[in-house]
Amino acid sequence: MQSHPKHYCGVFGVYGHPNASELTYYGLYALQHRGQESAGIVTSDGRQFYAHKGMGLVSQVFNGALLHELVGQIAIGHTRYSTTGSSHLRNAQPLTVDCARGQLAIAHNGNLTNAARLRDELESRGSIFQTTVDSEIILHLMAQPTANGHRDNLIQSIRQIEGAYSLVMMTEKELIGVRDPHGFRPLCIGRLDQAWILASETCALDLIHARFEREVEPGEIVVFNQNGLTSLQAFPEQQRRAFCIFEFVYFARPDSTIANRSVYKVRVELGRQLAREFPVDADVVVPVPDSGNCAALGYSLESNIPFEMAFVRNHYIGRSFLQPSQLIRDFDVRVKLNLIEELVKDKRVVVVDDSIVRGTTCKARVNNLKEAGAKTVHVMVSCPPHVSPCVYGIDFPDRSKLMAANYSLEEICDYLDADSLHYLSQAGMVKATGLPKESFCMACYDGNYPVHFDAGMDKHIIERRNGRLPNLAETLAKEKAQIRLL
Repeated sequence: MQSHPKHYCGVFGVYGHPNASELTYYGLYALQHRGQESAGIVTSDGRQFYAHKGMGLVSQVFNGALLHELVGQIAIGHTRYSTTGSSHLRNAQPLTVDCARGQLAIAHNGNLTNAARLRDELESRGSIFQTTVDSEIILHLMAQPTANGHRDNLIQSIRQIEGAYSLVMMTEKELIGVRDPHGFRPLCIGRLDQAWILASETCALDLIHARFEREVEPGEIVVFNQNGLTSLQAFPEQQRRAFCIFEFVYFARPDSTIANRSVYKVRVELGRQLAREFPVDADVVVPVPDSGNCAALGYSLESNIPFEMAFVRNHYIGRSFLQPSQLIRDFDVRVKLNLIEELVKDKRVVVVDDSIVRGTTCKARVNNLKEAGAKTVHVMVSCPPHVSPCVYGIDFPDRSKLMAANYSLEEICDYLDADSLHYLSQAGMVKATGLPKESFCMACYDGNYPVHFDAGMDKHIIERRNGRLPNLAETLAKEKAQIRLL
């Protein structure tokens, strides 16, 4: 059972560099934390595409010989997590298509909330899908012929999709970046000599010594070709900003910068705010590595309680190929973190983590500490309780599996066998970012979803596709006919 929620992916793109595939490889390497199940790179030499994808980590999928074969000065790359049941090579990205307007490739970070409806409409018009990922829907929309040319087709396609998406796309001669009108997911622009770079996070720019230029604005389309950078706004009307605040809490790397804010400094401030809201008498502050490190440091600095790295993380843990029995789950929990007992024995311990989703791993950590002789264990969480699932690209489980949605604070504390349990307040979390609450999506904390989604309609379409319900288009046509008869 996973210890933290998973993100869907990281994206990277290069335009105008002779070593585009190598730069993309290193860019994906820096974004490995955003997805660890598959990786892929597509390049263009101006005439045709070259591609390689595989299951596993970036370093497992690519080697020098493969990168040498990915020729061209334009490249896009992708590293992803899969949703349940879709961990297959056919769903690895970037996805490519060869259509009347030429070759197109796409890599997508996020989740479309109207994917089921769009796919149903496209299939009813004859589109044949090769994957189960919603990114392919965008390719089908863009592949459709229009009378007004490529740019108008791109804008019209983007206006049809809803939800969270940061995209890098490629034609034979162009690199394209797109960010949804609410700005759920990060996407930034960099320069390396005369080359242009697109990346999910600035840490990927740092690795290749690229200079950060700016973030792609919500609703913006950026096109890189021989004429330089062209900016288009697909949504001229102002949309509500809704950047995922959990990027600051957990997903982004601490050495990245988002919205002119250092992720590292925000996380330290989350810990300081925790100490202000929930001071306790303790002897040592211990983080759950690596995601709890910054917040634990902040708690220690604000409370003047000594900081100790009592848990040591094994950074060489690969994917387990054993069946997820309880024995293996227990082993997985312990093999990732080992406790230095003498640092906590006979001490009052504050243990800091970034989140508690299901609670299984946190319970194991508390047990480790108490078995090592800790007098008391106070659990501090550097974000509020997760009470709602995410529909915008993070695999928070449904509400029935979210611990905080189903149990009281006291019940969770009892389950963890902790002496106390404290979550950072929503106001405290926002305050730590230095940005207004209106800048963020906080749906997993407060249940307020910025973009509408119809779970009932999605279920209807999926069941119809599986043969249990009649075709939706036929149903709607019959309803319209009945209305005309009336």
